[in-house]
Amino acid sequence: MEISRKKLRAEVLKRIKYVKTCVMARELCLLVRSNRAVLEPQDVREICLYISNKCKEEGCDEPGDLCMRAANAINSKDEEKYLDLCAQSCIKCGEAKRPAPKKNDYVS
Repeated sequence: MEISRKKLRAEVLKRIKYVKTCVMARELCLLVRSNRAVLEPQDVREICLYISNKCKEEGCDEPGDLCMRAANAINSKDEEKYLDLCAQSCIKCGEAKRPAPKKNDYVS
């Protein structure tokens, strides 16, 4: 019984880490992209850097680097480049790391 509990614990902790990193980063990215008209460039840059760090924390180096480059493009006032890099980062986002759907296991 203890082995299945440890296995289930490991799975739950993996899902929690995924939510703390990938899901939060993705939601923040979508929130910034959909509301960038009301945000100051410095706000967007700060959030993009935070998202980049979350991606790298989860081992998603390519999306993290793209997000970092997007944050740097904001400083150069190149909105087209920022939007392009941001879109690329979203496409390469760690959604592939999404934990597999859980079977309906009965836990009492």
